[in-house]
Amino acid sequence: MAAASRGPGRLPAEVTGFVGRSAELDALAELLGRSRLVTVTGPGGVGKSRLALRAASRLAVGFPDGVHLAELGPVRDAAALGPAVLAALGPADDAARPTLAGRLAGRRLLLVLDGCEHLVDACAELVDALLRAAPGLRVLATSRQSLRAAGEHLLPLAPLPVDPPEGRADSDAMLLFADRAAAVRPGFRLDGADRAEVSLLCRRLDGLPLALELAAGRLRALSVEQLLARLDDRFRLLTGGGRTSPARHRTMRTAIGWSHELCTMQERLLWSRLSVFAGGFDLDAAEYVCGGEGLDLDDVLELLDSLVDKSVLARLDGEPARFRMLDTLRDYGAHWLRAGHDHRRLLRRHRDWYLSVAAWGEVEWFGPGQAETAERTRLAHPDLRAALEFSLTEPGEQQLALTLAGTLWYFWAGAGRLREGRRWLDRALALAPEPTDARAKALWVTGHLATLQGDPARARTALAESHRQALATGDRRALAHAVHRQGCAALIGDDPAGAAALLEQALRHYTALGDLDSHVLLAMADLALAHLVLDDRPNSAAWAQRAREHCEQHGEQWAHGYCLYAMARVCHRSGEPLAARGLARESLRLTHPLRDPLGIALAMDLLALLATEDPDPDPYEARVLQGAAHRLRTAAGTPFTGSRTLHGPHHTCTRRTRAALTDHQYDEAFRLGARLDLDTAVHRALGS
Repeated sequence: MAAASRGPGRLPAEVTGFVGRSAELDALAELLGRSRLVTVTGPGGVGKSRLALRAASRLAVGFPDGVHLAELGPVRDAAALGPAVLAALGPADDAARPTLAGRLAGRRLLLVLDGCEHLVDACAELVDALLRAAPGLRVLATSRQSLRAAGEHLLPLAPLPVDPPEGRADSDAMLLFADRAAAVRPGFRLDGADRAEVSLLCRRLDGLPLALELAAGRLRALSVEQLLARLDDRFRLLTGGGRTSPARHRTMRTAIGWSHELCTMQERLLWSRLSVFAGGFDLDAAEYVCGGEGLDLDDVLELLDSLVDKSVLARLDGEPARFRMLDTLRDYGAHWLRAGHDHRRLLRRHRDWYLSVAAWGEVEWFGPGQAETAERTRLAHPDLRAALEFSLTEPGEQQLALTLAGTLWYFWAGAGRLREGRRWLDRALALAPEPTDARAKALWVTGHLATLQGDPARARTALAESHRQALATGDRRALAHAVHRQGCAALIGDDPAGAAALLEQALRHYTALGDLDSHVLLAMADLALAHLVLDDRPNSAAWAQRAREHCEQHGEQWAHGYCLYAMARVCHRSGEPLAARGLARESLRLTHPLRDPLGIALAMDLLALLATEDPDPDPYEARVLQGAAHRLRTAAGTPFTGSRTLHGPHHTCTRRTRAALTDHQYDEAFRLGARLDLDTAVHRALGS
């Protein structure tokens, strides 16, 4: 087939370059090899037509009677569908076979039906009839929703990747933008500051090819930095597609509006309400937040399924089922939501749901499911941020902002989000000065995070205020936590005697309350370290062992990691390096799934020291582990390596590696460790 000639139905020659999609092209070829009907689905502007046409060109040699394209976008009436496809086949060779089925009978060809979504029922009926009448026919369709015809196989097309693959500096989305940008601004290249800005632009545009091409066209008048600054109004910015482009692809608004027109009124209502979700969500969240007020709760599942089928929503991998909407589609839905009277009610419902997510996570944190709780909270993180922002900016909601920010202590402290937790807590505390229970909790959480970040001045101030308020209001639980965290601050501040006194007092408070949870077990582990620094090894070992037994009984991981670290320190001080190494490694294995950077860094520093004490010491590897630990501490806040209590192993290891290595080796090993990602660093520390 001479596909380069542009006769009726023939494939158009490519005018712009084709970027990426090698895996999708291979998958499409494989599907067409075993199925007679394949539909490429995806949202508007994702590149369905380009992929289908490129695949068809590659497969043309396998079809003796050619590859023919029927562009269905301009066809508005189902009655005109058959004649449009017939015209795509070109002039008839045999006047005796004027019908579509007659033209296809006995021929081996590939028919590309581009843009079926607005005629999906008619297309399904026609394709079913043609495939029955013509055994040599294969159909490749593009549509924003499936045809649901017999034998149909789907290839859902996602946006271009926005993260570069390993070994490459640029993602496919960045390469597409650069290719189109060079056409309007000759000499444009991905280098220097532009690379970082283009990467952010691609991420904010979801890697959606049409959005990237329209954005690149704006470089005639704007810089990449200016493009980023104007993306909050992306539908006004992303216009100006080529005059020869399909009308529905000349602006981003019309591309998404085309999908909106294909939805029922109930689907449009759910689309607009789902726009309050900032990230992925599950069915329960959608039902709670979006149901009611004109949308029957029992209909939400069916409507979700329909929006997935129409490529408005994407179903994410994993179980239970979760869904996500591209930012561009979300912004379109948000426009319709803001135009109604329901916007604030939906935002409040959304906040209430994620307040319950945080509260349930706090309850579940003590037990065998900590890693799952951390992961579930991580998945909810974008929406927790949105809920916090709403509570901080909506009049009268600031106390709930304090409650939410304080409830998430387990995520801020246990999953390495110290900086972010501090930001939310500081904002909420500034807006809600009333001495409430929520404020007392937010204060001790702030003090704890500040201590872990190496900010002792802020820690002292916040913990002292929490302590005073708890005494004044009779809040016994806040008092226990405030005293506990004052003990932590004293421990890190190298006052082990003061720390021991405060931690013992905190444990008495916890006992009086009947509490046994991660806080109590951490207090025991901290007390074990305080006794160790005071050179009271029997008491240190006893408190660590007691905490360990509780952890094992309840399946607790987070505090368990710190208990094992304390026990490893006791073994090291007692001249038992093999036992110390085993305990430190087990501590690392427990804290790694939770992504707790400080717990991981402590265990890694101890393993680095132990590497210098082997019969065959390895100071270079010890220095690599120090570099990895430094990176983790720096990501959490200001490294507090001045603490002799927690960082005695670090300082001893530093002296030994400095003496054993050349200046070049010493610096090189540290830089190598500081470049390791978390998983690689942990596996290296574990010797695997």
